[in-house]
Amino acid sequence: MQLKNLETYRHFKKSKRLSIKWDSYFSVYDKIFKKYKNKKVKVVEVGVANGGSLFIWRKLFGKKAKIIGIDANPISKKMTKYGFKIYLGDQSDPNFWKNFFKKEGKIDIILDDGGHKNLQQISTVHYALPYINDGGLIVVEDMACSYIEKEFYNPSKFSFANFCNKIVEFINYRSGAIDKQMNIYSKKIYSIEFFESIAVLKIDSKKCLKSKPISNNIKDPSLNEMRSSFHFIRTREIIKNLIPFLKKSKVYNKIERKLFYKNKILNFKENLIIKKIYRNIK
Repeated sequence: MQLKNLETYRHFKKSKRLSIKWDSYFSVYDKIFKKYKNKKVKVVEVGVANGGSLFIWRKLFGKKAKIIGIDANPISKKMTKYGFKIYLGDQSDPNFWKNFFKKEGKIDIILDDGGHKNLQQISTVHYALPYINDGGLIVVEDMACSYIEKEFYNPSKFSFANFCNKIVEFINYRSGAIDKQMNIYSKKIYSIEFFESIAVLKIDSKKCLKSKPISNNIKDPSLNEMRSSFHFIRTREIIKNLIPFLKKSKVYNKIERKLFYKNKILNFKENLIIKKIYRNIK
């Protein structure tokens, strides 16, 4: 898709002040922000810099939207003369966020284009999450910094990318198959979507429910577990055909699960194959 066909790109080109964006971002903006256009939404951007992107959001979201900027640089305060509300502070400081939300209350969208360091990006998500309205978004730009050594000291187990892996884990705590206590991430973040260097967290507590299995109650005696390798499945069937009474033995069924489904040797072998797949990625 050509950039000139993207609405946010056109607003970007017409902005009154300097704005610097990666060209791949504009198609993402058009996709994720489309439903919020001309709605009464409160949008917060972390990392105002020269203020150029504030004009993009004003044009994109329309006159009903309230656009708020956050930056550590006092020079950003000059954007107030254009009608934007600007807060000065450190995005990694929990006290800043406490005071910010005490004044502003709940918001609909927060876009983090701040300092891009691990603690900064993680802090934005962690401290903003309780204050995002259902149906809202947390958008974090420049995830590529999670893989840059110079200045950002990554890759690291404390990178924002790895933090996102934890969020995926927390989302899956809602599965009835997992015996885990749901936390605020499980209860607020319905889904997470990744683009090149952008993470989009979709907030909707009403949809964040513990799942449970259901059935349409149709009996199918031919259903067999096929999770284990074909070799083990074949061996299992041979044993049961030779000794038919084992099919109804509860004791044997328990032993079978140990042998064929919870077999650590088999799991180790499969992990070696997975490592080989990783090595062959080019």
